[in-house]
Amino acid sequence: MRRLPLPRKPWPGARPQAVEAGEVHPEPPTIDLSSTPILPDRPPPAKTGQSPAPKAVAALARLAPVLARTKQTTLSSILLLDRQGRIVAGPDRGGSHAALPEVRSALSGKPRTVLRRNADYRAVYRFEWLSRAAAVRVDHARPVVVNGHVVGVLLLSRSARSLFKGLYEDRGKILIGIFGILAILIVLSGVLSRGIVRPIEALGRATRTLASGRGTIPETPQTAAVEIQGLYADFSRMATAIDRRSRYLRDFAHAMSHEFKTPLTGIRGALEILSDHADEMSAEERRRFLDNADADAARLSLLVSRLLDLARADMSPVDPDVATDLRAVLHRLVDAHSDDSFDVLVDLPDNASPSASPKRRWMRCFPPLSATAVRPGRA
Repeated sequence: MRRLPLPRKPWPGARPQAVEAGEVHPEPPTIDLSSTPILPDRPPPAKTGQSPAPKAVAALARLAPVLARTKQTTLSSILLLDRQGRIVAGPDRGGSHAALPEVRSALSGKPRTVLRRNADYRAVYRFEWLSRAAAVRVDHARPVVVNGHVVGVLLLSRSARSLFKGLYEDRGKILIGIFGILAILIVLSGVLSRGIVRPIEALGRATRTLASGRGTIPETPQTAAVEIQGLYADFSRMATAIDRRSRYLRDFAHAMSHEFKTPLTGIRGALEILSDHADEMSAEERRRFLDNADADAARLSLLVSRLLDLARADMSPVDPDVATDLRAVLHRLVDAHSDDSFDVLVDLPDNASPSASPKRRWMRCFPPLSATAVRPGRA
C-alpha cells in the first residue's frame, strides 16, 4: 500500500522538526460502544468577552488548508482552541469550551475521547434503533504541544456510521462470515450425524429386530459419543438379561410341565382302572386307588399354590436395603417338609447376619427306600 505524504504547517514560534510519514502510528481506541458512558450533547460555548490568543489565530491561518482537507476526507467537525480553551474562529469565536472534560484533559497535555449524544440526529432507516451508535457523536480533544508546552487544542467531532450503511460497506466481510458459519454448520451436522443420529438409528433397528425374536446385539460404534456408547452398553445388558429370562422361563415351563404330568398321569390311570375294573375290585382296593388319586390331586393343588407364591414374589418390587434372616427362612422350609419322606440338613455359621452372605450354605436330601418305591395300586 502506497503511503501519501502528510500535509504539515508549523505553529508560530515552533522549532522546525523533520517528521517522516512512517513515524506516525495510529493510537489504540479508548472507547467501547458497549461499555463507555454516553455524555449529554455538547453544550454551547461559554461567553468570555475575550479574543483568542494571537498566536493561535496566526496558526489557524496557516493550518486552514490542512483542516479543510482533513474535514473533506474524514467528514469531521474540527475546532481550534487556544491555550485557554477559547474558539479561535467561527461563529462562536471567543467562546470557551474549557469546562468540557475532554478539553480539560487536553489542556493538561492528555488527549481524550468521549461519546456524546447527537441532538441533530434524525433517523433515516426504520431499524436504526438496533444500533447503540445511532444517535451518538464521538468527540476527541488533542493537545497542540510546542516546545514542551500546550499552546492549543484541536477539538474534533465525528458521527458514527449508520447501521445499514455500515452493513452495506462491509457486505463482503459479512457474506464471508455467513458462508463460513454455514460451512461450519454443515461440518457439525455431519459430525453429529455420524456420532449420534446414525448410532441411534442402528440401535432402533436392532431393538425392533430383537423384539421380533431374531437378530443379534449390535457392536458399539467407536465413533459414537460417550453417552451413545453408554446407551449401547445398557442395551447390551438389557438384551442379555432378557435372553437369560427367556431361557429361565423356557426351562421353568419344561420343568413344571413334567411336574404336572406325573400327578395327572396318576389320576388318569386310577380313574381308568376304576372305570374298567370297579365291579371286580374289593372295597379296600377301590379306596386305595381313590386315596392315590386324592394324593395326586393334593400334589397338584400344592404345585398351583407354590406357583402363585412364586408369581407374587417375582412381581413384587425388590428393595436392596431390606435384609432377610436366612436361618429363619431355612428353618421354615425344614418345618414345611418335616412330614415328607426325606430329611433336610441345614449347616450355617452361628454368626451369620441378615446382611452378610453365609460362608457355607448347603442342603442335602436323603430319600429313604420307601420314597422311591411305587405305591400299591399304581399303573
